[in-house]
Amino acid sequence: MLTKMTFFERFERDILSGAKTITLRDEAESHVESGQILPVSTFETDRWFCDIQIVDVTPVSLSELTDVHAEQENMTLAQLRNVIAEIYPGLEQLFMIRFNVLPQ
Repeated sequence: MLTKMTFFERFERDILSGAKTITLRDEAESHVESGQILPVSTFETDRWFCDIQIVDVTPVSLSELTDVHAEQENMTLAQLRNVIAEIYPGLEQLFMIRFNVLPQ
């Protein structure tokens, strides 16, 4: 089970503002459970910036992604598909992790 989660720095503001409420990860990063509380750090420098509570984890394939997923990521569907292709080239099976940012 994961003990922390990292995000690219470019997503920090969206996470803290509540605009980004899900993250799409590969299987290696999908091992979290509903209710679990995790510290969140930047991927680039491992700087902590908040704690999140996992709401749920749902398998989703790349082809099943919709505008709703993109909205929860605070981007367009085209942008979301590009980001996933950049981070996980060639990967079809993803896991949607829904989370809430905890008050600091």
